[in-house]
This record gives sequence, C-alpha cells and structure tokens, in this order.
Amino acid sequence: MKIQMKPTMFKSLSLMGVIIIALYGFPDAATAKSDWLEKAKGVLESFGKSDTLSAEEIASGLKEALRVGTATVVKQLGQSDGFNADPAVHIPIPENLKSVRSALKKVGMSSYMDDLELRLNRAAEKATPKAKKLFYQAITEMTLDDARSIYTGPEDAATRYFKSKMSKPLAKAMHPIVDKSLSEVGAVRSYDKLIGKYRSIPFVPDVKTDLTNHVIKKGMKGIFYYLALEEAAIRRDPAKRTTELLRRVFGSR
Repeated sequence: MKIQMKPTMFKSLSLMGVIIIALYGFPDAATAKSDWLEKAKGVLESFGKSDTLSAEEIASGLKEALRVGTATVVKQLGQSDGFNADPAVHIPIPENLKSVRSALKKVGMSSYMDDLELRLNRAAEKATPKAKKLFYQAITEMTLDDARSIYTGPEDAATRYFKSKMSKPLAKAMHPIVDKSLSEVGAVRSYDKLIGKYRSIPFVPDVKTDLTNHVIKKGMKGIFYYLALEEAAIRRDPAKRTTELLRRVFGSR
C-alpha cells in the first residue's frame, strides 16, 4: 500500500512529525526513506522562508501600526471635549499660574482661570487634527536597524521609540499650529483678561507663562499616552489589525 502525502500537509505538521514520517513511513525501503527525508526538509525550508518576515516588512508593519494608531487617537482627541472631558489627558493650567488662581479665588474671580483652562484644552483639541500630517511624516524616520528590537520589545516599544526620537522636532513643527489655535479659541484673550484682573489685586508678584509650549507639551503627552494604548491593542487584538500588513506582521508573532 502506497502512502501519498500532499505538500500542503507538511504545513500542519511539526518538524518532528515530518521527520518521523520520513524515516519510518517506509520500513522496507531505505531509498524511499532517504528520498522522503530530503523532500520533507525541502518543504519545511520553503515554508519557513515564506513565513519569515523581513526587516523591511517588520519596519513597514510598525510604521503602519503607528499610522493607524495615530489616526484613531487624533479622531478621539481632536473633537470637542477630547482633552477637556478626559481626566487622563485633560490639560491643567500651567504650574506657575496656580498662585494666580489662588489670588483670584480670594477676590471671587476664579471664573477667569476656569475659562482659560477650558480654552487651553480647546486649543489642543483644535490643533490635534492639524498635527496628524506631522506625525505621519515623523513615522517615516524609523529605520530598519531599529525595527527588529522594537518588534520584539514591550507592547508600547514603537511608541516609546517614536516619542524619544521625534518629540523635539514635532514640538517645533507644532508650535505655529498650537499658537494659531490658542488665538482662534480665545485663549490668548482670556489670558490677557485674567492677568489684567490679577494685576489689579494689590501687592501680587508678577507672573509670566508660555501658553503655547504648555499646550504643546501636555497635548503631545496625551497623544503619546493613547498611541501607546493603541499600539498595545494592535499587538494583542486581531480585530485591531485593520490592514493586511498589520495582520501579516502582528499575526505571525
């Protein structure tokens, strides 16, 4: 009785299983055993090569994960109350304005500070969608040399790498975007009014702050926070792998 094996059957067998069949499937035919062993090796080697990801594919998959994650995060944060109503990323007033809030509260004018805080969050919400293109451009900076270590690293490895490498140039590129958003949502006007009321209080020390850099720093922190969560979800959850590249790269882990 002859045993016929289809090539596709080898893909569902372990290496040990294939070798056992190759060695013992024909106890009375030494030549047949040798032939089958060579065929088994050939099929396994071919299958292994087709299922092995190249450094280029891994890098492309990681970039795709960051692009998909960025799009999701931008959509979430770049809407009304995306920052303001989310305790995880809500932007507070700058640290050096807390004394101003305390002084205004004593004279019943704390509402001016509340208005400014709301507008800082509105500025971040308005700037976030405009920053998406900058994030996409920055993602392309990832190199092949970094790809494999990131791929086998922790769930947020790509986000950590992206954050460490791109935070400074991204902050610089976002400066005019956030600056414009602060004006458009009335944050600058609100700040000037607040400082005017504060300075009307006798004997208070002078206070200065940089609203633009504050919103950039806190806004980017919020984006990276949720980007890390999205990356982890793509690595863990097949349903999050919304493209063929993501399914291939992260489904093979």
